[in-house]
Amino acid sequence: MYTSIIQYKTIQQFVIQLFSVVIFCLPILSLGQQASLQEAKQLMQLKKFMAAESVLDTYVEAQPDDLEAIELLGDSYGQQEKWDDAIETYKRLTELKPKEANYHYKYGGALGMKALSVSKIRAATFIGDVKSAFLKAAELDPHHIDTRWALVELYMQLPGIIGGSKKKSLQYAEELEALSEVDGYLAKGYIYEYDDEPELAETYYKKAIKVGGSLTCYDKLTNLYETQNKPKAAISNIEDAQQHHNRNALHYQIGKVAAEYNVELDKGEQCLKIYIKNYSPADGVPKAWANYRLAQIYKHRGDKSEAITYIDKAIEALPKLKVFKEEKDRILQL
Repeated sequence: MYTSIIQYKTIQQFVIQLFSVVIFCLPILSLGQQASLQEAKQLMQLKKFMAAESVLDTYVEAQPDDLEAIELLGDSYGQQEKWDDAIETYKRLTELKPKEANYHYKYGGALGMKALSVSKIRAATFIGDVKSAFLKAAELDPHHIDTRWALVELYMQLPGIIGGSKKKSLQYAEELEALSEVDGYLAKGYIYEYDDEPELAETYYKKAIKVGGSLTCYDKLTNLYETQNKPKAAISNIEDAQQHHNRNALHYQIGKVAAEYNVELDKGEQCLKIYIKNYSPADGVPKAWANYRLAQIYKHRGDKSEAITYIDKAIEALPKLKVFKEEKDRILQL
């Protein structure tokens, strides 16, 4: 009996020690998992999507019900255009939390991108699921702006035979307007531009500028003017944007329109030179493109020498761009 008591105490001590080890290790494991998730977030911010996928894949395997991690994994797939993996991952989220609108929205978006990457015949098989996912998201969240934008575009772009409808597109544009005036006006501008009603599109883009005034609003109107072959109106709109936003990138946009349409060349030249002088990587468009546009402006003027000077600068900076070399060939024929 004494031996049994000793054995019992030994077992009891072992269990207590084991329990202590487990309790001690749990915070360490938890901290390690949190660190992995934080690392993945940082990698996503740095646009290192493949590395983020690797970290998240391991993390989700250990934590299969962590919704945030699964969503990030789906996002990493999407950024790499791995649409099959993204579809599977977002679908899993809709099953784990079926009343979360954003999961249905992302699932529908991944399905839509997959449809764009395959043949038209095969793409048609995705349409029903895409529409269902977006409609479910809209139903679950009456304030989900991105979903309503997706439905506006979907109903406009689909042929009527498979569910396209301008009327339904306008319905969701109205819902957008109730949530955000500027989004509603932009959506209506998009609908009328798509439907080849430029005057109505212009009206709503101008309303969006008046209410919102963002660069996006100005860009929509500028692009409309360009597609309607109204370069002077486009330049005037960009100048208005410059007064409100004072962005160096807008100098390039003025120069680009002037060079492409052979209008207001003096203004275009001045703006492009200002752009080059004040250039920073944040402006987006490399200086080589500004030099290319200057070469076009001098070509329009018949100034072959100056045109060659600027096109050579463009080629030197980005020697692999075919469009620059083709422009030089045209200049040499002056």
